[in-house]
Amino acid sequence: MKNKNGSSTKCVHSGDLIDDRFKGATSPLFPSTAYDFIDVEDDKYPRYFNTPNQIALSKKIADLENCDSALLFSSGIAAIYTSLFSFIKTGDHVIFQSSIYGGTLNLVIKEFKKFNIEYSLVDSFLIDDYEDKIKDNTKIIFVESPSNPLLKIIDLNAISNLSTKYNLISIIDNTFSSPINQNPADFGIDIVLHSATKYLGGHSDILAGALASSEANVNKIVESSINYGGNLSEYTVWLLERSIKTLSLRVNKQNQNAIHIAEYLTTVGKVKSVFYPGLKSHPDHELSKKQMRGFGGMMSFELSDLNTAILFTRKLKLVKSAMSLGGVESTLCSPSLTSHSKISKVKRENLGIFDGLLRFSVGIEDHEDIIADLNQAFEKI
Repeated sequence: MKNKNGSSTKCVHSGDLIDDRFKGATSPLFPSTAYDFIDVEDDKYPRYFNTPNQIALSKKIADLENCDSALLFSSGIAAIYTSLFSFIKTGDHVIFQSSIYGGTLNLVIKEFKKFNIEYSLVDSFLIDDYEDKIKDNTKIIFVESPSNPLLKIIDLNAISNLSTKYNLISIIDNTFSSPINQNPADFGIDIVLHSATKYLGGHSDILAGALASSEANVNKIVESSINYGGNLSEYTVWLLERSIKTLSLRVNKQNQNAIHIAEYLTTVGKVKSVFYPGLKSHPDHELSKKQMRGFGGMMSFELSDLNTAILFTRKLKLVKSAMSLGGVESTLCSPSLTSHSKISKVKRENLGIFDGLLRFSVGIEDHEDIIADLNQAFEKI
């Protein structure tokens, strides 16, 4: 039965471990890697994804994504790799949205050929273009919405219907939205992935990944997962659970800040383009309103060239230059030098990722202070 509590309540209370001995308010930590095997229902072992803290936090993430079950991983890319390779084998074919996290794209380009697995990249967000790529050996459609780094939106219900029509598995990287702003399972998406390093962790001090899906899919993924060794340590699980308790508060504040900052950026003469689905001028604004409860804390904007972008970044005082995203502090990075640096410049520009593009992760500071910092940096370039 699905948990009908609100997202803030789920963040705080879903999957709580009860401290029966001392009656503490927080979940106890069970760091053991060695458990008894006599007269027990199942053999507990961290790599089996079944230790107490892993089970409890998986329940919380499943509830937040309106799914039956969930798993935790040592990184977002571990969750991505494991979910893919649990459903494909040599000779299979996978369809990917081309505008996705650079690490995922690099994984596909570098690793799939080793296993003779075919893939197609779809540059558009039109569903007919995805259907055109389907072959007899296609197994998975993999998308990201909003996309990294251009914040494009794809119709999740249409992707789900297409996958159902051809008996395919649909997978989405939901990192940019977080479960607070978007629940892809509600639109029929089969597997929902997160780099928990980002919004779920939220303090730029945890490396983790997660996925949520049906119990049947998760059970199948576990069968592969125990062979890959990508489980999360109990200490990090406990820290991640603590972080998620404030996820709703953090993300809602970031949503509020982001729209103020996006609107400000549209007035700056040195900014060529602003990419944020919360702006009415965004081409996917109406679709994002249907799929998202909030527009998120991620945006990108484009300056004239790489030299200008780097100079601007160096002039910032409050906003930090950093490769990651989703933390309480506002951070800025150049996709050309970070997330998409392993992709050729020609390919990046074909995707619309030019050297002057900056990806902005809006934090929870007062939005007036963030804007003031951006403004003083613009004045110096």
